[in-house]
Amino acid sequence: MSRKGLIERWKKKKRYKVREYHRCERCGRDSGYMRKFKICRICFRELAHQGVLPGIRKASW
Repeated sequence: MSRKGLIERWKKKKRYKVREYHRCERCGRDSGYMRKFKICRICFRELAHQGVLPGIRKASW
């Protein structure tokens, strides 16, 4: 099934709450999801480098 079809299926309300799962709001990726930001790790990294996410800095030590 195509990515677009999976995203459309994910948006529908599930019959049972335990069947719901998280997807990135930007790209639709289901793994590597960060609940606090509601996006996947790849989108998080891109947005952090652009400076879109306030209070997020690249760690260096």
